[in-house]
Amino acid sequence: MLKKALESILSEQESQELISSFDQIGDIIIVRIPDSLLSKKKIIGETLLKQVKIAKSVFYQASAVEGDFRTRNLEILAGDNKTETEYKEFGCKFIVDVENAFFSPRLSTERERISNLVQNGETIVNMFAGVGMFSVMIAKKKKCTVYSIDINPIAAKLCEKNIKSNKLVGNIVSINGDALQIIQEQLQNKSDRTLMLLPERSDEFLESAINATKNGGIIHYYSHIHADKKSDAGKLSEEHYLQISPVKSEILGSKIVRAVGPRYYQTVVDIKISK
Repeated sequence: MLKKALESILSEQESQELISSFDQIGDIIIVRIPDSLLSKKKIIGETLLKQVKIAKSVFYQASAVEGDFRTRNLEILAGDNKTETEYKEFGCKFIVDVENAFFSPRLSTERERISNLVQNGETIVNMFAGVGMFSVMIAKKKKCTVYSIDINPIAAKLCEKNIKSNKLVGNIVSINGDALQIIQEQLQNKSDRTLMLLPERSDEFLESAINATKNGGIIHYYSHIHADKKSDAGKLSEEHYLQISPVKSEILGSKIVRAVGPRYYQTVVDIKISK
């Protein structure tokens, strides 16, 4: 349907590229457009808005996700210029702000996996929680306590809204601040399970994650890795972790979370630590 609508303005290959690089989040579409097609961005936006019935806004992602707040610049192409929307995933409802707080729909399978691993009674430290997606999905299923930390005040506010708008069996403590400092001051040796969802800077925060985690606790260590063969990415991440880890660690498993570029992957290694 969409391809057909784009065929008058794009070649088959261009149309293919475009479709694989757009995200639909609630009633908002975000599209990444190659430089070669930027001259056609308005007409692309208008076509997407017409074709995707529930869409109210189409934005072009004008910058990568960057900075401590992990935000990006979006440029309106068609429809309403509003960046907040409601997003649903696995029976949970979220208010997200696609420009001003970190959020990725491409982590849904990983959120589901982690929420299934958590056991009742656990304490979890979610070091880079964004709008609280992992935290809410965990606390919806399990009687646990999640410390949900993010340095971005907008993300922390949205996390509080998302806690209120879902029926949770567990408890979430939303904290706005620097994870390093908060762990240092309040959460040393507190967590049974620590989530490190900042793959581009995980090495820098590993010591802090270890400080937060009890002896025998689990760390989910996310990182970005180059691998010529896709099947090697998990193993390479395990090797990298073992090279830099200052504590005795048992690798429970590893996997690719998603591709982030050509031969470049976001991976997760699940580790049990002994201190």
